[in-house]
Amino acid sequence: MKITSLKAVYPNYRHVAPSWRTHLWQIVVRVESDSAAVGFGYGGGGKASVEVVNGHMRDLLVGRDLDDASDIFSAWDALYRESIPYGRRGIGVMALSGIDLALWDLLAKAERVPVHALIGPRSKRRIRSYATGVDAEWYAEMGFTANKFPHRATGSPSDFETAEQSAARAREVMGADALLMIDTYMSWDSDTTVEMARRLAPCDIYWFEDVLTPDDLEGQAALRPQVKPTLIAGGEHEFTHVGFAEAARAGAMDLWQPDITWCGGITAGLRILDIARESRIPVAPHRGGEVWGLHLIAASDCMDFAEVLPGLRGAPRDDLWIGEPFPERGYIEPSDEPGFGVTLNEDLL
Repeated sequence: MKITSLKAVYPNYRHVAPSWRTHLWQIVVRVESDSAAVGFGYGGGGKASVEVVNGHMRDLLVGRDLDDASDIFSAWDALYRESIPYGRRGIGVMALSGIDLALWDLLAKAERVPVHALIGPRSKRRIRSYATGVDAEWYAEMGFTANKFPHRATGSPSDFETAEQSAARAREVMGADALLMIDTYMSWDSDTTVEMARRLAPCDIYWFEDVLTPDDLEGQAALRPQVKPTLIAGGEHEFTHVGFAEAARAGAMDLWQPDITWCGGITAGLRILDIARESRIPVAPHRGGEVWGLHLIAASDCMDFAEVLPGLRGAPRDDLWIGEPFPERGYIEPSDEPGFGVTLNEDLL
């Protein structure tokens, strides 16, 4: 089949917290072909990314053949190469991610199979999931056995006390056997991370996430032996297999977390996994409980561990994708419906 149309839109989000996300949150990408199939993808970069997709990348993609997965890899390489002057990382690759995912969805629908079947044999049926957020009581009630909670340092001496309180509460609520992780969102420095590891040792934290900026690979590498057995995790702000190859050479992290809607889609995710396999680094995609990462987890050697963001009990949310699976008793699995198995909520467009 031949690609006949490519279009991106920025949804009318109603419940996005004021931040960079207000203007640069997720985009929807639609790909049409000369068959009856239509593919949908999910990318990053917001309004700026929409311009990239609907301009340069549309000109490059329309007219290309799409008959098997190798055609997706070829399209990815062509779009990446031609967008190097303004791309390589950031918004350019976030735009490419949405296109890549739409192409996987389109091909799977044309072949009437789920995306995970195109990736490879399904190696996981029910995938253990972890809840990200602060409502540990609710997550425990729903059956989650793992929780990642945020802790952003402010530079105040009380940062350590608040981290200890949050970790102790999560451990008490989730239980002795639960996995606990902390997302610092690039707000800790090296000294803070080492001291946190010492103070939080009784709570047995599985990983510290994004303790430094993604540019400080040497700093992250130096921290790894100092905070063991807690892992240094990260990678949601890294892009493509090229970026992760740099992280591998630096020995920067114990665990990688590429975001499949940002890092270059499933095509980049598979290439990142090749590097991780060679370097013996576990991979747990950021927001992996969303269908875009979930299909990759199910049919690859990603960790059996998928991130879910339930939010807060009773809080409103934007349900952009209809049919997305939700964990049951702490486990989640992708649909076997064609493509990613979701439909777009047109009310948010």
